[in-house]
Amino acid sequence: MSTATDATLRGEVQHLAEYAFHHHLISGYGDGEYSNEYQIVYQGKPRHLSLEQARSFLSDLIECA
Repeated sequence: MSTATDATLRGEVQHLAEYAFHHHLISGYGDGEYSNEYQIVYQGKPRHLSLEQARSFLSDLIECA
């Protein structure tokens, strides 16, 4: 994945995570340990997901809320 594409995906995941956090769907979020990873705290447990998995997870969570 190119750096520009990675940055775009990271921005999308960040936006989704902020939305989910402010609507109390998740309790935390942020960059993961690795550059292609994102951390989401869901039901009290931190989950380390790839950017693609994080986007899918957050999109599904928001859609079902």
